Amino acid sequence: MFKKYLPTVLASLCSALLAVAIYRLLEKPREVIIREPNDAWYQSRSVARDGITTDNATRILSAAPTEFTKAAGIATPGVVNIQSVSTGGDGLSFDDLFGGERYHQRGASGSGVIISKDGYIVTNHHVVADGDKISVSFSNNRELKAVLIGSDPSTDLALIKVEADNLPFLTFGNSDSVQVGEWVLAVGNPFDLESTVTAGIVSAKGRSIDVLDAQDKIESFIQTDAAVNPGNSGGALVNTEGELIGINTAILTQSGQYEGYSFAVPANLVRKVIGDLKNYGIVQRGLIGIRIEDVNSELARDLGLNNVEGVHITGVTPGSGAADAGLRTDDVILRVNGVKTPTMPELQEQVGRYSPGNVLKVEYVRNGKRAVARVTLKNRSNRTTIVKGEDMKYLQKLGLEVRPLNARERQILKLKNGVKVTSVLRGSTIDRTNLKPNFIITEVNGLGVSSETDLVTVLRKAGKEVKLKGVYENVDEPYFYVFHVK
Repeated sequence: MFKKYLPTVLASLCSALLAVAIYRLLEKPREVIIREPNDAWYQSRSVARDGITTDNATRILSAAPTEFTKAAGIATPGVVNIQSVSTGGDGLSFDDLFGGERYHQRGASGSGVIISKDGYIVTNHHVVADGDKISVSFSNNRELKAVLIGSDPSTDLALIKVEADNLPFLTFGNSDSVQVGEWVLAVGNPFDLESTVTAGIVSAKGRSIDVLDAQDKIESFIQTDAAVNPGNSGGALVNTEGELIGINTAILTQSGQYEGYSFAVPANLVRKVIGDLKNYGIVQRGLIGIRIEDVNSELARDLGLNNVEGVHITGVTPGSGAADAGLRTDDVILRVNGVKTPTMPELQEQVGRYSPGNVLKVEYVRNGKRAVARVTLKNRSNRTTIVKGEDMKYLQKLGLEVRPLNARERQILKLKNGVKVTSVLRGSTIDRTNLKPNFIITEVNGLGVSSETDLVTVLRKAGKEVKLKGVYENVDEPYFYVFHVK
């Protein structure tokens, strides 16, 4: 019987061996990872005192879990909920069931960060920009009314104040020392949920997302993946020590909700802007006086640069600090005060921390050679003086912006004094006189003016009827405009 089945057994065995052989030929190599139950040991190279390199066994330990409770405990009491409501008469009115008058209210909600025990709070400009009534709710459910101290659309920051004392507040950290990959916490009030804390890491620095719509805007955000949603705007971004390193401002989204990335204004820039708003009512922004673009590979090749980094100067404003310091078109700025500025946002952030009159050490490349220029920053009027917020607001209320004449204009027009109108607000008092931008005001009610301060001083003393005298370039005859102030 064995002989009867022997051919069948041999055939089956041969078939099995053949199948295994074919499988081995066709199968791709596999990497087998064996997980050791004990701590792994690796070899590392170290240098002894005598300079001889030796091999030493070094034990590699896994990182301990990051502790967030300390930072959350510090930050949460210092973050508030902000409700901003506009009750202006421009709302549409209608009669309610009782025959009374009611107004549609427009408003916004967001978060804020207490930065002093006496009630100063920083938030986003867009949270309070359209409101005339601002209320603040604290982590202990206390609610207070707030007043707007100042606001800056260029950085989307605002400063408000409540009447209180001994409030818990956050201390500023150094946002320059923040590193990509570092753990951070976002603290705010998303969807009006009070005292919400989310964690993430810093995923980029110096990020510009073209979200701000303002003159001289500065976008050099800290990018994180900490969850930020509507209502988080103006809240705190803190490190694991509970220090304020940024003000949460924006998200990139297609749905309107959080989709992975959030952006915060760096604390070092916040400190400068808020300090100006507190002391002057407006930001004293210092400008180099240049037009710029990022350096790409093609531009680096054309300019003979060794690295694709830096900020390329495409134009220099006459009479600016850059022009006075000898900077030229096609120079490439590499550092400001010793800090690398590889991109436009990073250069704008560094310059944005300084005021008119400050002198910056600017390192640049020209024709393949490095050089240093000392640039004195100036304001938009090409002056180094501080502009008072009250003066600026007074002119804005009338509907105009002005700047002093530069040396070229004085020479061509043969004028000893005057201020040039740079813009006229549509529908304003000035607009109704038909005065146009580029008009040069030389006198107000017979008194000469040569600066914004002069103009405001004379206007305040002019009485109800104001008569402006001045000229337009390329027009020989003087023009006169008359308006009345309340």
